[in-house]
Amino acid sequence: MIVTLIVACEIAFWALLAAGLALRYGARKPRLGAGVLLCEPVLELVLLAVTAVDLKNGAEPDWKHGLAAVYIGFTVGLGHSTIKWADARVAHRFAGGPPPVKPPKYGKARAVHEWKVAARWTVAAATALALLQAAVWYVGGDGDVSSLRSWQRTMLLVIGINLVIAASYTVFPKREPGPSS
Repeated sequence: MIVTLIVACEIAFWALLAAGLALRYGARKPRLGAGVLLCEPVLELVLLAVTAVDLKNGAEPDWKHGLAAVYIGFTVGLGHSTIKWADARVAHRFAGGPPPVKPPKYGKARAVHEWKVAARWTVAAATALALLQAAVWYVGGDGDVSSLRSWQRTMLLVIGINLVIAASYTVFPKREPGPSS
């Protein structure tokens, strides 16, 4: 049931995003579109509540409960930037907005961009880590929490990889190609 709910939340995320942007730009109702987009967090609250109830009713914590925590974390850390990304493209395509800003390719500006990306992924993984730890405490010493601990290690790996990528752009900045002679 948890996996089905995660899939339903993902589908609902994109459906709400499409509906919000359609109202905002297609129907020219920006406030209503923003209201629909503000419903996105309700999906995560439902998933969190159902997961907690499932564990409270005696379900053995497994990879599905961990995946729910990770999904919620990633929506918290990356959902806003995903909505902004889609909004910029729809505004440009259908409402005469400016072209979406492309990330910088070279030098310090690229390093700053990579640190911002790493920060979003770190927020996502840290949120998932906190939810996973809350689930471990919620289950207590009676249940097998090894799958939740495995997800925690994976989230630490996600943080580490993103920090290494950002640091690599700082230590070894990509240089703009020089004039060809």
